[in-house]
Amino acid sequence: MARTPVSGIQHTLRSGAYDASIASVGATLRTLRHDGRDLVVPFDADELRPNYRGTTLAPWPNRVVDGRYAFGGTDHQLSLTEPGRGHALHGLSPWLDFHVTDAGADHVTLSATIEPQAGYPWRVEVTTTFTLSSEGLTQTVTARNDSAEPAPWGTGPHPYLVAGPSALDTWTLRLPAGQVLLVTESRLIPTGLSRVDEADAARFDYREPRRLGSVEIDHAYTGLDRDEAGSVTVTLTDASGTGVAMTWDTACPWVQIHTADLPGGDITPGHRAGLAVEPMTCAPDAYNARTYDYDAGLVVLEPGADSSASWRIHAL
Repeated sequence: MARTPVSGIQHTLRSGAYDASIASVGATLRTLRHDGRDLVVPFDADELRPNYRGTTLAPWPNRVVDGRYAFGGTDHQLSLTEPGRGHALHGLSPWLDFHVTDAGADHVTLSATIEPQAGYPWRVEVTTTFTLSSEGLTQTVTARNDSAEPAPWGTGPHPYLVAGPSALDTWTLRLPAGQVLLVTESRLIPTGLSRVDEADAARFDYREPRRLGSVEIDHAYTGLDRDEAGSVTVTLTDASGTGVAMTWDTACPWVQIHTADLPGGDITPGHRAGLAVEPMTCAPDAYNARTYDYDAGLVVLEPGADSSASWRIHAL
């Protein structure tokens, strides 16, 4: 009997010039290519997934500060999964093994249950479908609250996009977002919203396409400029003429951007290898939404109710 790879059971999808590999652990986008060109930073099937690369984040994306929050009149304490900063990071789903409920040559649907546990005493069924087409790879995530009480919810993906063969510093980013969430330097705790042209335009304002350069970003954006259909598109292009884009719907009013700066710099594998573009249904620390003076977008799932969000990665 063959041994299951470290990243779980592998699901290979193909459609036209696109191919993708989805790993069952964390419902993770492991590879995505167009005409053989990587659109996301890949990793090997038998490799421990680096830095949440490509995973599905649920029941919260980003951080819950100190792992503490109050909901429904009860105080909760989550396990601290980002010990360096002392936060609960990226939810509970990244290490769940998702099972197949439907599959074909160009699509796969995976499902897993978040069981009631310390810090999150609700049962939520998470189902996600990856579909390849001539328009790229679309992922849809749906949550259903199978508990008797309302549950807090948030989700998002964690791909590191790759524009082309040149270094990240040379890539051109267009990010149609008017506001950035400022954070403390060491622990990335939200301090307030600012207009991108007032906070630090050279660092945060990409409403007009321009090169990333040596800028370091690990911030959430909102105030997104949407098209007539309500969609937002972020584009990333390489000097060679190649590029990648990510488009998402109204379910995600936030997006986290991270230039993948890692401790140790260039000697650390994956350092600035791609740009993390993470559409999110809610802001960082949304479980503590009542403590902020802006709409953090926390979704409250009533018993038996569901909530969905989707996004698409495509070649330029």
